[in-house]
Amino acid sequence: MRPHDALGALAKVCGDVRPGEPEEGVLGVEPAVVAAPGTVGEAAEVMRVAAEHGLAVVPRGGETRLDWGTPPHRCDLIVDTRRLDRLVEHAAGDLVATAQAGTPLERLGEELAGEGQRLALDAPLPGSTVGGTIAAGASGPLRTLYGTPRNLVIGLTIVRADGQVAKSGGKVVKNVAGYDLGRLFCGSYGTLGLIVEATFRLHPIPAAHAYVARSVDGPEEAHEAVQAVLHSPVVPSAVEYLSPGTVAVLLEGVPDGVGARAEQTAALLGGAARVSKDPPGGWGRYPDGTVLLDVAAPPPALRDLLAALPAAGAAVAWSGDGHGYVGLSPGAVPSGNVADVLADVRAALARHKGGAVVRYAPRDVRDAVDVWGPVPALALMRRVKDQFDPDHRLSPGRFTGGI
Repeated sequence: MRPHDALGALAKVCGDVRPGEPEEGVLGVEPAVVAAPGTVGEAAEVMRVAAEHGLAVVPRGGETRLDWGTPPHRCDLIVDTRRLDRLVEHAAGDLVATAQAGTPLERLGEELAGEGQRLALDAPLPGSTVGGTIAAGASGPLRTLYGTPRNLVIGLTIVRADGQVAKSGGKVVKNVAGYDLGRLFCGSYGTLGLIVEATFRLHPIPAAHAYVARSVDGPEEAHEAVQAVLHSPVVPSAVEYLSPGTVAVLLEGVPDGVGARAEQTAALLGGAARVSKDPPGGWGRYPDGTVLLDVAAPPPALRDLLAALPAAGAAVAWSGDGHGYVGLSPGAVPSGNVADVLADVRAALARHKGGAVVRYAPRDVRDAVDVWGPVPALALMRRVKDQFDPDHRLSPGRFTGGI
């Protein structure tokens, strides 16, 4: 059956169904139908109908990272999660909260703050939702201390390709035997199932904070400054290298402790290190550029990463856990040279057993490069895909290896 013929069947199970519009295309692939379920039950019914009609499904949250990854092979149905936007439960005494997938991270933060708590995930892009952040595996500076969504998700509710609801982790109702859904779905790009709810581990909002920043000149100084902090007892919540040459440290805790640790950090950084209540420019944001590279390697790789980049046209935001982003400017790094820059970056990071992924890029660049790079676990990932989505209808082609 053609996707448009499924409109009637979808309208019977979901209160918000309509034809797709050209501007809603996922990297140029126009959806035939858009459905926005308002409950987990509606979402399950939408997925069931999609399975019955053989529809290719692409989940959509706040659209902040819909241009990440590669285009889907087809997009018969977009499942928009933004009506799934409730804070289901906040067990403040247990430092645990459950939120629906379409909940914006900013609003979730406001609701948790009423109890003096937070989800320790940065939101580099305003409007990012719970489900989209998990699906993209996205995080920011706070990952140095608190980790990524993989570390903070303790329970997940998903709708499988066949419309069945499955849960794992916190407050389990039904398990998918043998799988930790929270870890498996982080960074899965909607290729394994539809995320509808997530349960997170929370942390108290610190009583005080301070930023300590110092300008550095070149890869060697940047490396030495970062390593000095990472191998000290100051316990930073975040350590960032920010182009064109700043190492910044976030310290959190009780006022007296933060003050003393800030002085110690300033002494470690030396030079003209300065202490401030405000973050330096670029903190918590993706670097500018028409091409965004996601880079990951052990922390000592920073020196080689910076040395591998062109002197102009490349901006870096790199965290102390060894994960960061490189933005390439079209003026200084023409499209035709992106492949060379990417090859140099991957070669530098490979010496540290790291790698680089192209998160977004113009179509001509995306078509000319290997977006994902080497993926040693690809065979295993294909088997997992076959287990969760045997017909390969969920975000087909959005992930590495055409998964």
